Amino acid sequence: MINMTDDDLKNRRDEWYEKVKKEGKLKRNPTEDHKAGLKAMQNPIRRHIVESLGEGKMTFDEVKEKFDLNDMQARLNLDMLVDTLYIEKEDDTTYVLTVRGEAFLENVDPKHL
Repeated sequence: MINMTDDDLKNRRDEWYEKVKKEGKLKRNPTEDHKAGLKAMQNPIRRHIVESLGEGKMTFDEVKEKFDLNDMQARLNLDMLVDTLYIEKEDDTTYVLTVRGEAFLENVDPKHL
């Protein structure tokens, strides 16, 4: 995130992690969670969806159009990214990047996306 100190960023990440734990969204132990995240991000379309959401919110239909996906393909990819906490639904149709998604983009060389 722009204009955030390292401490601010760490606090934001810690708060997010506690929030998703409390909400029951973190469903797996850390090892299983890591494996699920790796599996999700092995797919280039999902990596590109995360990259696109790093530039701003997108609706379900915008994802479908941008990546030339049918409803089932879009739902599968978006659901997997939501399940692994890289993205979340802001409302019924709009997706946004989570702190985990932001961290992924910060730590992955763009040429590997």
